Formats: sequence, structure tokens, C-alpha cells
Amino acid sequence: MTDDAYAASALRAKPRPRTSGRAVAGAIVRSARPRQWVKNVLLLGAPAAAGVLARPEALGRLAVAFVAFCAAAAGGYLLNDVRDAEDDRRHPRKRTRPVASGALTERAAVIAGITLLIAGLALAAALGWAFVGILLGYVALTATYSLALRDVAVLDLAAVAGCHVARAAAGGIAVAVPLSQWFLIVASFGSLFVVAGKRLGDLADLGEDAPSARATLASYSPTYLRHVLTMSSAVAVTAYCLWSLDTPKETWPVLSQLSVVPLVLFLLRYALLLDQGRGGAPEDLVLADRVLFALAAAWVALFAGAVYL
Repeated sequence: MTDDAYAASALRAKPRPRTSGRAVAGAIVRSARPRQWVKNVLLLGAPAAAGVLARPEALGRLAVAFVAFCAAAAGGYLLNDVRDAEDDRRHPRKRTRPVASGALTERAAVIAGITLLIAGLALAAALGWAFVGILLGYVALTATYSLALRDVAVLDLAAVAGCHVARAAAGGIAVAVPLSQWFLIVASFGSLFVVAGKRLGDLADLGEDAPSARATLASYSPTYLRHVLTMSSAVAVTAYCLWSLDTPKETWPVLSQLSVVPLVLFLLRYALLLDQGRGGAPEDLVLADRVLFALAAAWVALFAGAVYL
């Protein structure tokens, strides 16, 4: 055997370097989208409105609920990345996701995703069957959205908004507080406002590439999405005003009524930023704009004062 043939044979026989466990764990964490977990703060909505956040038992149950939703959402993201790997590889931004880029194998992603889903349901069982039911409903809705609804105009908006409402309702179920009709209306149409705003931001950011990134964007125009923003914000504000007038006498009703002002200004400012093409993730928009953040803080302060003082 010649020296060249021997070297080539040795090179073929040399084992390929294995991906380290730390690298795999890091890829799983990235696929789990920790930044998206901030959406689960919606679990605090109903308990906050009911005035039970100061109770240690309620806080403990909400902590379990928060982790359960984070685990279930993370599992869903991992499984969705496996399904969308081929499409993600053709996307200018999503191609860097661990599964699409090859940093995480599909087998490892499936195992991690199923494990996280089971862990989330196991935690949910500690809070009762009602909470298990709403978490299962959330998982089913996200799965239906990924498999079918995300390609159906209007229904994709409703599905994503429904996921937000499920989170908001789950917080009340976790601590066994009643969910008022005003709370559910505000949560539903407020969620629709946020989702429509995100789609409007996608249109502005992606331009001509929007339909290739998300099929339903080919069906939406900026005019239509602004119509959805107007309608959803009007319903949400009307329901919130009715809630503020229906505040129990033992609280400070003037604070709940005053809280309408920063809420309306927040929605108007948010719509203005969207109209200027500053869309994207809602949490990034709130943190990046100081006026928007100040209005949100003012609303939280007045709302908290109305409920807890």
C-alpha cells in the first residue's frame, strides 16, 4: 500500500467528532425559545384582577402553572422545528434555528420535545384536572395551528389570539378565581389586537418576501390589518370601560376609571408605531419605546391601586 493510500485509509477510519452534551443542551434551549416564555406572564392577569397575588399559596400555584406552560410551549416549539426544518432552511432568518442548521438532530429534538410536553402535563396535574384540561387545550390549539390553521387567513389570527386567551384563563383556573365576562372579552380582543399588529409588522419587515415566509401574509393587506386593529382595540377598550364602572365599592373605583386613560393612550401609541413600520415582537416594542413603557407602567400602577388599595 502506498503512503497516499495508507493516509487516505487512516482518514476514512478516523471516527467523526461527536457533538458535546453541552452543545446539544444549548441547541435544545435555543429551540425552546426562552424569550417567548414572557408571554406566560398572562397567567397573572386573572389573579391580579381578583386581588389574590399577595397570597403565598396563590403565588406558589402560579409558579407551578408558569413552569408547566413554559415546558409545554418549549416542547411544542421543538416538535414544530422538526416539522418545519425544510421550510426553515429556505428562510433567511429561520435557517439559523438549531434543527434547520443541523446543530440539533431531529431525533434529539423530538425526544426533548416529547419529554418537555410530558413534564408540563405532569406539573399541571398538581393543580387539578381543570388546569390539565386547559393546558391540553392550549397544546391542541398550538398543534392545530402549526398543522393547518396557520395557512388559513383570519383563522390564523384567531388561533394565535386563542393561545393568549388560554394563558390568561389558565391563571384564574390555577388559583380557582372566577373569570369575569369583561376579563375574557378584554383578553380576547386585546390578544387579537397584538396578533394583528404582529402581522402588520411582518408585512413591513419582509416586504415582497412576506408570502414566502408566511402563507397568509399573501392574503392580508396593511389596510385590512389596520381595520382589525381598529375593531379589536375598540371592543377591548369598551369592555375595559365597563369593567372600570363595575368595580366593587369597597375598592377605589376612581383609580380603575383613571386607568382607562393610559390604556387608551398605550393602544394609540402602539398603533402609531406599527403604522411607522416599527412592528415585530410586542415585548421588544414596549421595551424599546420609552413612552410606550411609561404608559404601560402608569396603567399597571392605577390598575393595581384599584384592586389592592
